[in-house]
Amino acid sequence: MKRSPGPAVVLDSGRESLVSSSGGLLLRQTMRASGLDRALSVGLGPWRSDRAVHDPGKVLLDVATAVALGGDCLADVAVVRAQPEVFGPVASDPTVSRLIATLAADMDAAVAAIRAARALARGRVWSRRRPIPGEPGGQVILDLDATLVTAHSEKEHAAPTFKRGFGFHPILAFCDHGEAGSGETLAGLLRPGSAGANTAADHIAVLDQALAQLPQVERGGVVVRTDTGGGVKDFLHHITDLGLHYSVGFYGMPPIVEALGKVPAQAWRAAVDGDGEPRDGAQVAELTAYLPQTLTGWPKGMRVIARRERPHPGAQLRLTDENGWRITCFATNTKGPGWTLAALEVRHRQRARAEDRIRGLKDTGLRNLPFHGFAQNQIWLEIVALAADLLVWTQTLAWHDHPARRWEPKRLRFRLLTVAGRIIHTGRRRRLRLPRGWPWNHLIDTGWAALQPG
Repeated sequence: MKRSPGPAVVLDSGRESLVSSSGGLLLRQTMRASGLDRALSVGLGPWRSDRAVHDPGKVLLDVATAVALGGDCLADVAVVRAQPEVFGPVASDPTVSRLIATLAADMDAAVAAIRAARALARGRVWSRRRPIPGEPGGQVILDLDATLVTAHSEKEHAAPTFKRGFGFHPILAFCDHGEAGSGETLAGLLRPGSAGANTAADHIAVLDQALAQLPQVERGGVVVRTDTGGGVKDFLHHITDLGLHYSVGFYGMPPIVEALGKVPAQAWRAAVDGDGEPRDGAQVAELTAYLPQTLTGWPKGMRVIARRERPHPGAQLRLTDENGWRITCFATNTKGPGWTLAALEVRHRQRARAEDRIRGLKDTGLRNLPFHGFAQNQIWLEIVALAADLLVWTQTLAWHDHPARRWEPKRLRFRLLTVAGRIIHTGRRRRLRLPRGWPWNHLIDTGWAALQPG
């Protein structure tokens, strides 16, 4: 018996007062709760002309909302414009384009104003609910990592990349929220595709931008985590001079290889996984005491720790691997009770969460840098950071004790943000009604209640 694929549906030419992004109401409420709308309006006030109808801060937030909902170019703000019942009046495409061009013409000042508004709003969010477990002033982990963004045309400063592609090589900074949550995009520096992975000046600039985004009380307990790109002398000296901790990947240079050959077998200790259980086939050892005197110029107090593990079947060994062991090293200045070698190694290995943050950003506008001009694309990177903030702050304030707190942008959009709703007018008020039977209605309801002024 042939089964029908589903009930027959015929498109009705009639229309109703519906919105296709009902969950965007939560993003709007997050703007109000964090004060981001007011902060951006004040910060971008100098770029508003006397005859302007639309506030520059509102225009930028409309674009960021479109990006948070899945857009990846300025034209996607049309989706927000088509739903004025939720998002209010939205500027036309030419007006939005002119604003981006105006901000790009004064890029340094405009970017500084946007970042200042984000920092002010972040302080309000953190004061309402700290996204990291622990008390204010406790450990805050900042992950710095670079990524490649492909350019499909001759854009300004686009260049060949080390992976034989063509485009840009931005470096980004994230605040790790741990296993309980996602992470915040604190800073981003757009660079040509030919930019080096271990350029100390770029790492220092992004770190300083990221620290400025944190509430003042949180800046003392920071741990800076990077891959081997951050394992350079000038950068580690900068971190040390700031009084911060670091955990950075370390190259397998000849002095490291020499030290590995001196480590006695009994010095290797069992490594552990994220749950604190022994990790089968993995061991850690400290190399600091075995480093040769030729390894000079590094900050005082630096420790070098090695990890060895049996590679998975089919993995290709490297020159620094020995006797079938896959060996990686990292440097840190952390000491004290409870920080065993195994605990330090787990903390460093959790740097891989930065890859999840980058994937989320590329799903939130970073996959495409839509402009030809480099300054315009730096403004676009700030818009992407704004969109990422809106998503993460909504999760932090609305669902702090629910698995939705860890959802990546794609799942958040499909289940909560892009659900259709119906606008009704009753009692001189407009109400948004969600579809009956939508499995995640309760999350939208609880999120809306949690985002109300306390």
